[in-house]
Amino acid sequence: MTIRVLLADDQALVRTCFRMLIESEPDMSVVGEAATGEEAVVLARSTRADVVLMDIRMPDMDGLAATRAISADKDLADVRVLILTTFEADEHVFQALRAGAGGFLGKSVELSYLLDAIRLIAQGEALLSPSATRALIAHYLTTPDRTIAPAPELTTLTDRERQVLDFVAAGLSNDGIAEQLHISPATVKTHVNRIMAKLGVRDRAQLVVIAYQTGRARPDA
Repeated sequence: MTIRVLLADDQALVRTCFRMLIESEPDMSVVGEAATGEEAVVLARSTRADVVLMDIRMPDMDGLAATRAISADKDLADVRVLILTTFEADEHVFQALRAGAGGFLGKSVELSYLLDAIRLIAQGEALLSPSATRALIAHYLTTPDRTIAPAPELTTLTDRERQVLDFVAAGLSNDGIAEQLHISPATVKTHVNRIMAKLGVRDRAQLVVIAYQTGRARPDA
């Protein structure tokens, strides 16, 4: 299977570098380039990319708005967004995760890690393991004026599903959760899919957000 990647960045040089890198991999191809968020949304619909490599700061429609538009389009349910940002603590990153992005990376990331991240996002995983990501989420969810959001949907989860949700919020992969619970990775994947269906979210990143918003996960836990 070839991972189809859409590049969304207002800098042509950046897109060219990413294209050269991605197309050097036998399991990836670049199916389009967008210089604005609006172009990214249009191309996501026309190319049916598997992963959109999305810059946050772009003219016309920024990456945050573009991510919302892609995530809200039911026809693009299989399209994953990987946010790229100049600063890992960009104030918009948490909002992007809430909007439906599968994760984010700083532009200073090692190239090999970027390629692995694209593969991970394409598989439906969330790029939330790095401590910087969890710290960012914690920062925005533990501000003094934040209130715990009600989540009646959590009552629909089984005890096992709540356990799995807790491990997802901690940044564990399916293999890591399987090791903790002494079950198979395939069983973990089934649990995760059921949790997402019950909570009405499209990927693991949003499960992490829900876990923090409802107080089930805490930064100091």
